Amino acid sequence: MEDIYFPKLEFALEIRLTLRKPRLEIPNLPQGGRRLSVQIDDGEFEGPNLKGKILPGGGEWPHVREDDVFCFDARYHLQEDDGTVILIQNTGYRHAPPDVQARLWNLAPGDVVPHDAYYFRSQTRFEVAPGKHDWLARNVFVGVGFRHETGNRLRYYKVA
Repeated sequence: MEDIYFPKLEFALEIRLTLRKPRLEIPNLPQGGRRLSVQIDDGEFEGPNLKGKILPGGGEWPHVREDDVFCFDARYHLQEDDGTVILIQNTGYRHAPPDVQARLWNLAPGDVVPHDAYYFRSQTRFEVAPGKHDWLARNVFVGVGFRHETGNRLRYYKVA
């Protein structure tokens, strides 16, 4: 087969988020599961072509299904060091065996869950005004996430 049928991934950026506690929870939804609301306090990002901070005010609103799969929906703003504001939207899934999921739910200080013990992937979209960073809004991105005690670390790859 031709190489065109085998996309390549190019590292674009890494985001490190600090999440606010406590999170809000709406249990026993009519469609099953529960809805969470987790606010983002701050963070930072960096990649080969951009660097900056996460602006406060965004958040994550995952639906936790009855099978304990996190179906997340996160929206927040990045501010590049040159002042450009970029909206990011992530949707995706996080799941793990019950014992690992319990650890991820309540990470103790210093507790690290190996990233290969759970699945944390996203489909990612960016919105940005025309200019130096509009390549973010013209390409497909996938993310790989890692949970830590104060938040999430996500690495994004451009599908080439």
